[in-house]
Amino acid sequence: MNDNLPAGMYARLGIRPVVNAAATLTAVGGSLMSSEVLDAMAEAAGTHVDMFELHAAAGRRIAELTRNDAAYVTSGCAAAIVLAVLGCITQGDPRKIARMPDGSGLPTEVVVHCSHRIPYDPAIALAGAEVVQVGNALQTFEWELEAALTERTAAVFYVAGSHLGTAALDLATTVRIAHVRDVPVIVDAAAQLPPYTNLWELTRKHGADLALFSGGKALHGPQASGFMVGRAGLIAAAAANGSPHQRLARAMKAGKEEIVGLLRALELYLDRDHDADRARWEGVVERWVADLDGVEGLQARRCFPNEAGQPVPRVRVEVDPSRLHATATDLADQLWDGPPRVMVLRDGIDAFYLTPDTLTEEQEHIVPQRIVATAREMAARTGQTVDT
Repeated sequence: MNDNLPAGMYARLGIRPVVNAAATLTAVGGSLMSSEVLDAMAEAAGTHVDMFELHAAAGRRIAELTRNDAAYVTSGCAAAIVLAVLGCITQGDPRKIARMPDGSGLPTEVVVHCSHRIPYDPAIALAGAEVVQVGNALQTFEWELEAALTERTAAVFYVAGSHLGTAALDLATTVRIAHVRDVPVIVDAAAQLPPYTNLWELTRKHGADLALFSGGKALHGPQASGFMVGRAGLIAAAAANGSPHQRLARAMKAGKEEIVGLLRALELYLDRDHDADRARWEGVVERWVADLDGVEGLQARRCFPNEAGQPVPRVRVEVDPSRLHATATDLADQLWDGPPRVMVLRDGIDAFYLTPDTLTEEQEHIVPQRIVATAREMAARTGQTVDT
């Protein structure tokens, strides 16, 4: 990857690059793209193309790669939520599409488990739908979901990930209940890669009608990209509401560069040696624990899975303020101030997390070095010493 141009552009804007040891967060640009993905995007940018044809061809290729009936590229997973909900409400009927977002006379309710209420579910309302919540933060009964499904229900929206706990019904049960009433199930799997098998198991094995993924996280595709896979009829219905059509979700257009970049990133991702990736991550985590756990005022240990419930190891660093005379928040602030600017995933005042899957090989070594150096500097200011 060529770092010269981005670094130069950022410097001209007065922006400092970030070493992202936190997670594939949108707030710091998701993940890093490979030269192969950038080359594909540059090629796409060099010519005009019929966008209807490109969407259709890319969708066929993605469906083939992910073992699904159909697929559609969006401008991120949140956009995929909007389009998926619109597809379920309108079924692709132009007469119904014209009635959105008011939706008068159409089924515009989307059922969501209480424990699946996430910061991204306003995308459901953006499509003109109303959220109907079932269950509570501790438990959900099957009869609650059954009672919520009426003639006004457009879909059930289900958020995948073991990090959400067990308060919701499992996906298989949710699908079974919904399908008795012919209600489709949309799965938000934005950050549920790895495992790569989710690309087909959520639909083929667990029965979801649509599964939505981010392109700018584990795939290392364009940050402003996402895609949906699943039932051909619903994919077509969703696409009928989006660009290049002049309809409600046109504002969420995916450009030719994002479509091609996402497709190339997916091809590369499925061609990776995922066992080797996991082994490398484990090696990095082991080194980090060895480097940090012996530092005065710090304790480091391996944790699994990561913040999104993915099978990715990470390190939790706990700070003892009585020994370092500083909190984990203070240390994280100093890491952010740099140089280089390092971002960690904060966990209250006493701890933070480090993840290996967002970093280059060079950055894997920079992160523990910066933490040790910063801890030394902070301790020195308070008259302490930091042993390694």
